[in-house]
Amino acid sequence: MEIKKETAGVIDRLVVVEEIKKLGEDDLIFLHSVITERLKLMSQAKSTLLMADFHPGDRVSFQGTDGLLKSGLILRLNKKTASIRTDDGHSWNVHPGFLKK
Repeated sequence: MEIKKETAGVIDRLVVVEEIKKLGEDDLIFLHSVITERLKLMSQAKSTLLMADFHPGDRVSFQGTDGLLKSGLILRLNKKTASIRTDDGHSWNVHPGFLKK
């Protein structure tokens, strides 16, 4: 009998949850650090992919924290954000997922 991939994933997760319940404090702290590092790596990879669409000098827009649309130029690409100088002269560091050319 063949198990569907989705079903296998749910079963695997349940097994992992049961095994986690058996771990002591030291093991849980170690597991937390491993998971946190993995999540950081995945987030950085996503940012890198998104960042590849942009270059310094590109004209972009994004929604500011006040809900208003901001426009400006990319000054620099950082690890996780793009440094933007808006038309009104303000500086912003914006995640590339929020930028539109």
